Amino acid sequence: MRCVRNIFKALSWAFHPLRVNLPFFIFMFLLGYVAGQVEVSGRGGRPYPLTTPELFLDIYAVCLLLSFIPAKVRPWLRGILYVIAYTTTIADVYCFVKFGSTLTPTMLLLVGETNKAEASEFVASYISWDIVGSKLGWILLLVLIHILVATVVRFVRLPRIGRRPIMEGILGFLCLVGLVVAIVKTFPNKEAMVRLMTLDTIGDVENELTRKDRARLYTPVYRLAFSLYANGLASRQVDKLRESIARCQVDSCSFRSPNIVVIIGESFNKYHSQLYGYDHPTTPRQMRMQREGRLVAFTDVVAPWNLTSYVFKNMFSLHAVGDEGEWCDYPLFPVLFRRAGYKVWFMTNQFLPKAKEAVYDFSGGFFLNDPYLSEQQFDVRNKQRYRYDAGLLADFDSTVVREPVSEANLFIFHLKGQHVNYRDKYPSYRKHFHSSDYSWPDLNERERLILADYDNATLYNDSIVSEIVRRFEHEDAIVIYFSDHGEEAFGDGVRLFGRNHSATIDYRLAHEEFDVPFWIWWTESYEEGHPDVVESIRAAAPKPFMTDNLPHLLLHLAGISCQWYEGRYNPLDTIYFEQRPRIIKDTTNYDSLKLYARP
Repeated sequence: MRCVRNIFKALSWAFHPLRVNLPFFIFMFLLGYVAGQVEVSGRGGRPYPLTTPELFLDIYAVCLLLSFIPAKVRPWLRGILYVIAYTTTIADVYCFVKFGSTLTPTMLLLVGETNKAEASEFVASYISWDIVGSKLGWILLLVLIHILVATVVRFVRLPRIGRRPIMEGILGFLCLVGLVVAIVKTFPNKEAMVRLMTLDTIGDVENELTRKDRARLYTPVYRLAFSLYANGLASRQVDKLRESIARCQVDSCSFRSPNIVVIIGESFNKYHSQLYGYDHPTTPRQMRMQREGRLVAFTDVVAPWNLTSYVFKNMFSLHAVGDEGEWCDYPLFPVLFRRAGYKVWFMTNQFLPKAKEAVYDFSGGFFLNDPYLSEQQFDVRNKQRYRYDAGLLADFDSTVVREPVSEANLFIFHLKGQHVNYRDKYPSYRKHFHSSDYSWPDLNERERLILADYDNATLYNDSIVSEIVRRFEHEDAIVIYFSDHGEEAFGDGVRLFGRNHSATIDYRLAHEEFDVPFWIWWTESYEEGHPDVVESIRAAAPKPFMTDNLPHLLLHLAGISCQWYEGRYNPLDTIYFEQRPRIIKDTTNYDSLKLYARP
């Protein structure tokens, strides 16, 4: 009998952390569970399936730590944890209700940049009684219940219940079983969390989140911790960029090209362009420009990454893949243009900070949206995103009225292009292609509809690009168009669309996701004044090129002389190094893949 009693007594120690922190365990478990149930997006959305075992494991671990704290200090520490947990959850659920998104790094960044007047305006606009009737009401109700229970326990004398070793032993045994089950089930997610929160750069974080086994930050506290961590990583790179800007100097500028226009597309599979042999009329306006003799399509251009944010960092920095240091150790090309005397315009339909922003947009846009870095790079930029890219053009037209162009200008347009979902990237009345237009035998009806949507988005993009070009046709101007990266669009008979981030890179994948359309167009007056530049463009069209070296090409077109310019990276320069290894995704030599590709 004594042996059995000792066993139960030993098992009771597993229950001890919960016994001394029972209200804390109950209410924190309920808080996490309720938040997980109400924060479900879209039809058919489901809560994180391992919420129950992972919550049990996490809160038990906290209770275990609390059990080692002296009894007099423990209530104060629990109070601090209550405040953190409730306020974070209320903020998280509130953001979900109002903005359709839980806490993100961008939300935290926006809060940090908000002054008192803006905060008061926010409170007046968004805090109202109707919020109580929303999903947030469940969290507020739980807070009220907790307060009532705590009040009753504090001021109402309840009968004391003695220790029951057998019952506590049984509960301890159940705790041990629950812990074993929870550890086994949730270990992969815990491992992924540790991996996520120990990376060195925000780019690494983004790449980690493309994995299928990425971490599920299933509670508001985890999301807050991740947002703080992501902002810290971004802040480190911002500091480096500020240091590089302090060293930025321009020796001279000839203003060779008074108006340079850079149009950055999105997710454009070049093999869905007529310029590169596609058999559907997706780019008729670009074809007309080519027939007129002033559009030269480059035939061998690749992106360094198939992630927009990585491409932008490599493309805006004078750092080239393979150079020493990181991208943030080098100046950003718009800074050099401004210091040379160009007026720099940035019209983006993607990288504007907003509350509901994924880490991918945060990763790609933080160095463009940081107040100091933005001021150093751009004279003019838009403040609003639009559903369709035509809205960005209207914004530009109205901006030009308020902000007259200078004698020397660099215009950067960043479009939504053909980013998924494709059917959302063009107005329904602009639909031209239908599933019946495709006889590809390996595709089912749904896939042919997706293919038609992709080509419709490409056709719409053609009209937007043409409209941008039209706005400069009477100026002394040169226009460069390319896409940030490619896209899977059922190429080579593979039933796949989007991007295959976690796949091993073979030539087929590189061909679809890293090959990009790239062309240069110029006006008649530009050709008259710069026949040498036009000749060098025609000669460069077949040369291999990677878009991480775009800044060197732009500096050449502007006639900017500085220590950062490298002629070996510029395809228009006589010393261009055509044999430079084009390393994609920091791992794979594109040209080796191409060389050994199956004929």
